[in-house]
Parts: sequence; C-alpha cells; structure tokens
Amino acid sequence: MSSREPSPFDQSYFSSGTYEKVSFRKGSQYWWSNRFYARLVRRYGPPAGRLLEVGCGLGHLLARLTPVYETYGVDVNSWALEQAGANAPAAHLQSGSAEDLSDFADGFFQVLMAKHVVEHLPQPEAAVAEFARVLAPGGLAVVSTPNLDSPMRQRKGRQWIGYRDRTHISLRNPAEWSAMAASAGLMVRRAFSDGFWDPPYVSGLPVRLQRLLFGAPGGAQAILGIPFLPIAWGESIILILDKA
Repeated sequence: MSSREPSPFDQSYFSSGTYEKVSFRKGSQYWWSNRFYARLVRRYGPPAGRLLEVGCGLGHLLARLTPVYETYGVDVNSWALEQAGANAPAAHLQSGSAEDLSDFADGFFQVLMAKHVVEHLPQPEAAVAEFARVLAPGGLAVVSTPNLDSPMRQRKGRQWIGYRDRTHISLRNPAEWSAMAASAGLMVRRAFSDGFWDPPYVSGLPVRLQRLLFGAPGGAQAILGIPFLPIAWGESIILILDKA
C-alpha cells in the first residue's frame, strides 16, 4: 500500500461495514466474545507470563487479561491504539504489522492472541510464522478467522459475514489454516467454532427469533467459557495452538 492510499483500518473501520451495528457496551455480543476469549487463555494457557495480542484493536480484550499477564498489543490502526491506551492503560502498545514482529525477540511471549486478524493480511503465512517465532516453547496461540466450512456461507452467498468485509483478502478453509500452523511449528490442540450469530438465515422468520434459535448454541458456549461447538457449527473457526 503506498503512502498516498488511505488505510482501510482507521477510525471509520469501527463504525462501518461489519462493525456498523456492533455494540461495545457491557453484556453485548462483543463483550461476551472478549470474555470468552479471555477465558480460553486462562483455560489453556500458562498461569502467568507475557501475552501479545496481534491486532489489539480497541484494547478491550487486553484489559481483561492484564491482571493475569504482562500484556502487549500491536495494531496498524493508530486511532485504535489511542483507544486501547485508554481501555488497557497497563498494556505495552505499539504500531506494527502481524507479518513483521521483528521488534520482539524469539520466544519472548508465553501467549499470543490473533482474533480475526489473519484474514486481513496479504501474507498470512508470514504472520503465522512470526506468531510461532515470538512464542516460547510450550507457549499458546489462539487464532480465529472466518470459517469457509460454515454451512451458512453456501446459504447466504455473497451476503455471508466473511465476504461482506472488503478487507477480508485471505480467506482459507479450516484445513488450510491448520496446515499453515503446522508448517510454522504450531500444533493444533483444539479446533472449534463460535455458533451462528449473523441472521437472517431463512426467510419468513423474524430476525429476533432467528437470533434466539440459531444463536443459542454459541451463546451457551460463550457463557460457559467451554468450547464444544464443532467446526461446521459457526461463522468462525477458533484454533488453540501449542508451540512445541
């Protein structure tokens, strides 16, 4: 991207497109999602250490994890980093790309998070290799991305959530993401999904009712903090990865 081109990741990104109707308030879907991801780290990760969130956005997930870990965050969105500084004041924040984490030494982190980041990258393979490099042996990575194996992709076509964001330039199927991680030295401990949370899926039913019917399994998973949905049962794939 040349310096003359406007970045797609600026303040407007968090108020348009797939974020246009997102609520950040307590109890919202976004709030429950961050709570769930934080619980995944505490369930599968080490009890303490340094944690990096790649694509930390507004910093809400980092804020949840700061009491347990020494937290770091990188993002290409300078406006988002300003918000993250207010939301997670104890975190170490800096501008940076997922494909180049050269500011960090090999094995510097015990935990790495990349929540819906890799699909935005021209070279996701380079990013996954960097994730593996900066993780210490025995470290944990949690990576999520749109799920091309979702049955709702076929049902909704171009209106599927994974296609509606114009910055989703590197969509892959779950098997490809798992193979990419393995090539980088990250072994898949768990692979699961997040439920169906983007109705309408069928005509003739009110959207509110569809949110209840289709969203119940994912909602239960988020509330319990225990992953149990198979890969095909959701809009995203979530990978729990171990560094050998």
